Amino acid sequence: MKVLVVGGGGREHAICWKLKQSSKVSELFCAPGNGGIAAVAKCCDVKATDIEGMIALAREIKPDMVVVAPDDPLVMGMVDAMEQAGFRAFGPNKAAAVIEGSKSFSKELMKKYSIPTAKYEVFASSKDAIDYVEKHGAPIVVKADGLALGKGVVVAETVQQAKDAVISIMEDKKFGESGSSVVIEECLTGPEVSVLAFTDGKTMCPMVSAQDHKRVYDNDKGPNTGGMGTFSPSRVYTDEIAKLCYDTIFKPTMEAMVKEGRTFKGVLYFGLMITDDGPKVIEYNCRFGDPETQVVLPKLKTDLYDIFDAVINERLSEVDIQWDDCGCVCVVMASEGYPVKYEKGYEITGIDDAEKAGYTVFHAGTKLEGSKPVTSGGRVIGVTAKSDNLDSAIKEAYRAVDMINFKGAHYRKDIGIK
Repeated sequence: MKVLVVGGGGREHAICWKLKQSSKVSELFCAPGNGGIAAVAKCCDVKATDIEGMIALAREIKPDMVVVAPDDPLVMGMVDAMEQAGFRAFGPNKAAAVIEGSKSFSKELMKKYSIPTAKYEVFASSKDAIDYVEKHGAPIVVKADGLALGKGVVVAETVQQAKDAVISIMEDKKFGESGSSVVIEECLTGPEVSVLAFTDGKTMCPMVSAQDHKRVYDNDKGPNTGGMGTFSPSRVYTDEIAKLCYDTIFKPTMEAMVKEGRTFKGVLYFGLMITDDGPKVIEYNCRFGDPETQVVLPKLKTDLYDIFDAVINERLSEVDIQWDDCGCVCVVMASEGYPVKYEKGYEITGIDDAEKAGYTVFHAGTKLEGSKPVTSGGRVIGVTAKSDNLDSAIKEAYRAVDMINFKGAHYRKDIGIK
């Protein structure tokens, strides 16, 4: 089978790497891809958000399946466009992807169907939002309503920080039209856990748990990023909590989307907080998380193509999805200055040595100059290691990191220690 994967980051590299292992996949394409993906798939120079260009590419290569991985093209309706053009596509359609595309939609969905989440209000006026902050005080959470590359959330410790966040999002338009309105929530406390789930709208199959490190510096200091590293499994996500989440969050969300006429087919990401009052939803994503995918897919024993195929055909209940019971850790090596301002174009050395030693390096912001990988983004690579348990996987991941170098490389030293 020919498969086309849409996207060009670390998540897409992990998806392509896993699909390459399938005996069903004979040809693999990725658009736009990156320097690392080029080793496992043929990269095509089409932007992930270029729906017309992606349709034209599909007509040229005639894939048996198109996997739309990033949030932007999903929310824009690329799956709908692919299906209308006659291609089988994995991922939610536009009506279902709104669960990530609009935080106000997702919050109202949870309120309507009694899915546990933080108390909230939605504001279309910065003055009203600031008045609310002044009345309710801090800590408080301010979120851009739309997509913001995983960076549109501010956990404000003070009233002034919250007011600054409102002004930055709504008046300065830091995230463009995504900040036309904001969601302001109570600040929940407790460990955060990420659980991704395959669903065809009838069956919900949660994957193994993971935890992400969002802040740029050690000890969760500094600004939020797209993710500086992740590990699986979560130390706090017990079997009892997993069952509670399935019964009160996962299955009810799938059923709620069906009732709303927005049947979700694809990967649904649950950002959870394990509070003293039980697990609550912080956010939904309409796709594989990044960098969670980089520690979840290495633990998957079942053929990923078979799972995608079953989701598209709404027969997920027929697939027995198996997972490796091990520890997996991904340390993101980023460009100096990320997530604000950073330089590009630096040669990366040591990746081959790390891979020969048995580690997996997922490329996120790289490109090839000749045969040499160079930096081309903020998050450059995700250095990933598996081992019998989490503690040994952490040590192995940092052994691999020590083998790789590029100018200004920045990474956290505490990934997996939460």
